[in-house]
Amino acid sequence: MDDLRLAHVLADQADAITMSRFKATDLQVTSKPDLTPVTDADTAVEDAIRTSLSRTRPRDAVHGEERADSGWGPRRWVIDPIDGTANYVRGVPVWATLIALMEGDDVVVGVVSAPALSRRWWASKGAGAFTGRSLLQGSRCRVSRVGEIEDASLSYASLDGWVDSGRGQQFVDLLRECWRTRAFGDFWSYMLLAEGAVDLATEPELALHDMAAISVVVTEAGGQFTNLDGIPGVKGPGAIATNGLLHHEVVSRLAAGA
Repeated sequence: MDDLRLAHVLADQADAITMSRFKATDLQVTSKPDLTPVTDADTAVEDAIRTSLSRTRPRDAVHGEERADSGWGPRRWVIDPIDGTANYVRGVPVWATLIALMEGDDVVVGVVSAPALSRRWWASKGAGAFTGRSLLQGSRCRVSRVGEIEDASLSYASLDGWVDSGRGQQFVDLLRECWRTRAFGDFWSYMLLAEGAVDLATEPELALHDMAAISVVVTEAGGQFTNLDGIPGVKGPGAIATNGLLHHEVVSRLAAGA
């Protein structure tokens, strides 16, 4: 089984678990040391994916949000069992399982599965980005062609992180320059970008498991994905994703000390 097909199989497993626990009256919710929520569904999904990978890709390393890293070597699976756990806990259907495969520092496969929205997005390096219900029922994703900030739609998560990052004023100034701003948040901002529905998405603080899968979908749809300083990849700090035409300008406007 090739890696992209395997990622879809893993996403199918995750969807079965997350949907069975979504809005469950006995959902168990605890707080991690950083005070973000984690549910029994988060841990169940990550455990199930790790078990499947131990059988199908025993030589690959695994990095996840909820469990310690395992394995070693150039190939590494990166898992976010539920991106948008706060939404999941409150019954908001905007959450997804993120599954990526990295070879060295490059993300080569990414699947973003949002079963409560009946949507899925996927990409593999050099083969384009797609959205649909399954691998065999997908349509191509392409970013927008908007070339001016004043004509652009921006999606973000929250303002607090920007203030804490020391770039709060730069971000507010960017918000005011854009034609339209909405806080779609989490994976959703970046999938809308890949589809051409918004033109730029950015967050000041993201971890590898937040970024890996979404980054390859964005870039294979024709966009750019960098850290806040404009360096391509998923090492942070934070992320700026655009349709490409706006990227240099956005990086410049959000620069520290700008």
